[in-house]
Amino acid sequence: MDDGSSDDTGHAFQRSVDALATTGLTFRLQRIDHAGKGAAVRSGAALAQGDPIVFLDADLTIPVEIVDDLCRAIDEGADIAIASRYVRGSRVFRPWWRIVMGFVYRAFVRVLVPTGVQDTQCGGKAYTYEAAKALFPRLRIDGFAFDAELLFLARKRGLRVAEVPFVLRQPRGTSIDFLEDAPRMVADLIRIRVNALRGRYR
Repeated sequence: MDDGSSDDTGHAFQRSVDALATTGLTFRLQRIDHAGKGAAVRSGAALAQGDPIVFLDADLTIPVEIVDDLCRAIDEGADIAIASRYVRGSRVFRPWWRIVMGFVYRAFVRVLVPTGVQDTQCGGKAYTYEAAKALFPRLRIDGFAFDAELLFLARKRGLRVAEVPFVLRQPRGTSIDFLEDAPRMVADLIRIRVNALRGRYR
């Protein structure tokens, strides 16, 4: 999914597809108006037909090789498998301020929308077809907090979530504006809690 990007993502995708040998796979770039990461992933999940359904952030700071590990966790019985920076076996190389921000946000998640997992936000996840089709249509959050919303709903449904370790090498550059996005993410966590109390996820 291309969420209204203004960089060269679309062309980079097409160049990569053109360079691949015929493998029997179907590649599709779906462009949507900019609405947020949650809206983009939700749109992609609605179009996906495979099992499992996997997504990775386009910048590939999460190595593509983790797809095999995520699919293995699904094969072993998980309904959802997520790349996790905070489980045994993971190694994280990222700026200190991103570590601090992650710690603070995780604290808000634990208090407001407990998910039972250590890392809600990592941009590498796999879902069984059944889990994806059950959860994504119920999401209400268009921004970054959609991950926490989905895992919160997964816990309420008793779905099994497996956290998969990996090596993260994250540069200083980021598309996130912390002064603008961090308060919005916390506000979205509060919205999730309110939605749950009002029965909007039934």
